[in-house]
Amino acid sequence: MGSRTALVEDLMERFPHVPREAVFKEDLLRGGVAFDPSALSDNESGEVKPKSYFIFSFDHGTLPELGEAALRRPPEEIILTGGPYGLRRTVVSVRVNPASPYRVAADEEGLLGLYLDGKRIADVGVPPMPEYYRHTLSNGKSVMEVAPTIQWGYLIYLTVFRVCQYFGAKEECQYCDINHNWRQHKAAGRPYTGVKDVEEVLEALEIIDRYDTQKASTAYTLTGGAITKTVAGRDEADFYGHYAKAIEERFPGRWIGKVVAQALPRDDVQRFKDYGVQIYHPNFEVWDEYLFKMYCPGKERYVGRDEWHKRILDSADIFGARNVIPNFVAGVEMAEPFGFTTVDEAIASTTEGLRFFMSHGITPRFTTWCPEPTTPLGKANPQGAPLEYHIRLLEAYRATMDDFGLSSPPGYGPPGPGRAVFSVSSFMDSLPARDDEPESTGQDTAEPSGAGA
Repeated sequence: MGSRTALVEDLMERFPHVPREAVFKEDLLRGGVAFDPSALSDNESGEVKPKSYFIFSFDHGTLPELGEAALRRPPEEIILTGGPYGLRRTVVSVRVNPASPYRVAADEEGLLGLYLDGKRIADVGVPPMPEYYRHTLSNGKSVMEVAPTIQWGYLIYLTVFRVCQYFGAKEECQYCDINHNWRQHKAAGRPYTGVKDVEEVLEALEIIDRYDTQKASTAYTLTGGAITKTVAGRDEADFYGHYAKAIEERFPGRWIGKVVAQALPRDDVQRFKDYGVQIYHPNFEVWDEYLFKMYCPGKERYVGRDEWHKRILDSADIFGARNVIPNFVAGVEMAEPFGFTTVDEAIASTTEGLRFFMSHGITPRFTTWCPEPTTPLGKANPQGAPLEYHIRLLEAYRATMDDFGLSSPPGYGPPGPGRAVFSVSSFMDSLPARDDEPESTGQDTAEPSGAGA
């Protein structure tokens, strides 16, 4: 097809049951978006919440390659509304790509819009700077560095260990740039704490709780790199778990507590539960047996795919199936040189994995793959997976949930187009809205559309 617009409109016509908002959102997530200088933030000194780089880069270039966007950060997320397609409110995580056909820029009146092939296709809202970002910890660190919020203020993202002990070509997951992201921020002189002190985390949460008067922040996620040995003398369950214990003791019931960790043995998972964690994310990354071995060599070496899946099922006995939500990286199924060469094959494989877990009452979720250029798969596949794969995955995901009578998982905010706040894939946008969920969440309700400066 001659233009990106023609491709997108063709897919919307072919898959009318997938919300058109999700079609645009997936394309932005898989391929990134460019930012005119008029749409960039003034970092922590401005009126717009800037991108925090909360765990991965989620960019299509290194910091030196992003130009002014590396100096004046883009917003953490954008909201799309209106335009010729009549888009409902859609929250999209920002993934910067200066070469993208999508561009965010201000018009002559200073109002931000999203442009595709030179045509304005949506109004753009940016998150206002939350009051809690304007306050620092007693040691001078910013709240954004210690406890950034995403999903339009819904989720506090606590990356308490910013590197991974799966290290080097023979262990690192082939799509993951967590270790490079750490290196590039340190090289740029940016604050990027490797291991966050539990007292710093608690102090940052106290600031958020004090100034988040609308209680927009509803959940926190504890996460970071895999731990194969110890960090600060603690194994993985105890390391991540002791943060949860401290948070729950200081702020009992204030937030939904979630942890992203490896698929651990039953006794370790029980420790998470005992520490106060409510939702467990033992991510399975990719379903296909061969691709798991090729893309996740460290996880295959230390645990193994079959044992990983067994541990996920075992964890449902401890947390309850509904509270075990393993993530997969949607799109790596089609990455060269090892991935499937047709969308049909890739969808069939991923659906097999969905059916396996959902038949046990476990509802996976997914993150749309961003091919970061410092990763092996990103270097080999700069365009990512075809947009058609992502659209058909949304269709297959909802159909599989319907087959097993499952509903949207807890801890992700409201489902439904125009309501969802989960920003790194469209799975929540594509599920039916529920009457018991509000139209929107978050203190960022003003959604200013003026220029970032």
